[in-house]
Amino acid sequence: MDRDFLIDLFADFGPVTIRRMFSGFGISADGTNFALALRGGLYLRADAETIPRFEAEGSKPFQYQTRTKTVTVASYWQLPERLYDDPEELTGWAKAALAAAQRAALKKGSKAKKVAKRAVRKKGAKKKKTSS
Repeated sequence: MDRDFLIDLFADFGPVTIRRMFSGFGISADGTNFALALRGGLYLRADAETIPRFEAEGSKPFQYQTRTKTVTVASYWQLPERLYDDPEELTGWAKAALAAAQRAALKKGSKAKKVAKRAVRKKGAKKKKTSS
């Protein structure tokens, strides 16, 4: 899959940014990565809300092999083959993938805030102990 093919594939979805990533491309919209084109396959971001759609189509999550094991990346699932010829339905799947990526970013942001708050509280507790 090359850059021009991906731009054409997502034309109905709207403007996308295609960046080199690993041995393929990362595909993003509005600054959020929602798809990967790797090893001849296209993988969309998925979460608990969207994974059942992929499973119903017989799709599998992205996997790669290390020297010792197979790693499964459960947050990216292979685009069903039939959608390559159905730009309208592909657009719906791409929008759902972008929404899944945005939900993940929100979750990640709230986790980072919680960790930062804990660190501030710990620091404050240490100061109280040393000043007593």
